[in-house]
Amino acid sequence: MERVILHSDLNNFYASVECLYRPELRNKPVAVGGDPERRHGIVLAKNYLAKATGIKTGEALWQARQKCPGLMIVPPNFPLYLRFSRLTRGIYADYTDQVEPFGLDEAWLDVTGSTHLFGDGPQIADEIRERIKFELGVTVSIGVSFNKIFAKLGSDLKKPDATTVITRDNFRQVVWPLPAEDLLYVGRATKRKLANHGIATIGDIATSSPEFLRTFLGKWGEALWIFANGLDNSPVVRIGDESMVKSVGNSTTTPRDLVNDEDVSRVIYVLSESVAARLREGGLEACTVEIQVRDIELFSFVRRQKQPCPTNLSGEIHDAAMALFRANYSWEKPIRSLGVRGCDLVAADSQQPSLFDDVQHAKLKKVENAVDHLRSRFGHFAVQRACLLNSDLSNINPKEDHVIHPIGFKAGK
Repeated sequence: MERVILHSDLNNFYASVECLYRPELRNKPVAVGGDPERRHGIVLAKNYLAKATGIKTGEALWQARQKCPGLMIVPPNFPLYLRFSRLTRGIYADYTDQVEPFGLDEAWLDVTGSTHLFGDGPQIADEIRERIKFELGVTVSIGVSFNKIFAKLGSDLKKPDATTVITRDNFRQVVWPLPAEDLLYVGRATKRKLANHGIATIGDIATSSPEFLRTFLGKWGEALWIFANGLDNSPVVRIGDESMVKSVGNSTTTPRDLVNDEDVSRVIYVLSESVAARLREGGLEACTVEIQVRDIELFSFVRRQKQPCPTNLSGEIHDAAMALFRANYSWEKPIRSLGVRGCDLVAADSQQPSLFDDVQHAKLKKVENAVDHLRSRFGHFAVQRACLLNSDLSNINPKEDHVIHPIGFKAGK
């Protein structure tokens, strides 16, 4: 049976929610970003009126103000966006239990098993669009296709409030003429490498040989060839499958863009403490530490490194993550979001540490267990590392807020 996959993308999500709750912003150019007085504040989202003036997501607020002097800048309200995200997922759940979030504003839905109840893919997409508009007051664009990659591409083609269908019969006409960078996971660096080899469109990728793409993109070249030819068969993760714990991770979009190693270290400490605490709660240790980095132009990458010994200690996870970061990032652009993940999990204390490490590990575990106890009684911010005090980047509690930006297909490759 042919799969029916939807990709739902809430239009200008942050800005749309702000305009919904603040009528004075309607019919005005609006950008959601950090405090406009901050030196490094960036545009996290904008509405269509702001977009029409040339404002781009990820650019500095002062640059946005130069393009549009009348721009209304509002600080992000992530608890409100998270609430709306949960409400939209409640609507999705009325049609399928196979829903895979991709950030707060996007999700894949596998409705293959629901078509006999609600109609074909486009009918389900249109019904979801109308419900979100009527019940929540925001709009959504939905792509309908036979795989996740083309469904995602479809949701990007028509905005706002539209349904786009990409089928096996029409994808060569619809998808192949598009620029290569429109394909999911083709960022600036990959686009540049493709262009250097005369590849400008998705069709160029599709008609190249996978062996040729491998010569300059490695294994990822073959993955892009699979995507471009409509051969992606990655599943939509069913709600509840995350209970089958294979990794523990958190990521966050920071209150402002990160401009140096000190900024990054603070955020990685916050995320590492969250990951470590969740590992300890589950009686688990991670054999591998992974980082996810995304810059202000939304170029992202994932790197991982196996550790000498399994760990659930925040300091060790932080140090491993920072080593990965320093080895793989050259500060061409400021950073917008970071993630830390513990992978290849084993039961805690299942492996014998060396004699010399045993005493030190025992001391560190006692300290972190004591911190867990104090935070459970008095709240997360009752105990903080000295390096996180009085920092605008440390006022994040990803463990309790659970503001997680899930890693998609690429992390599984």
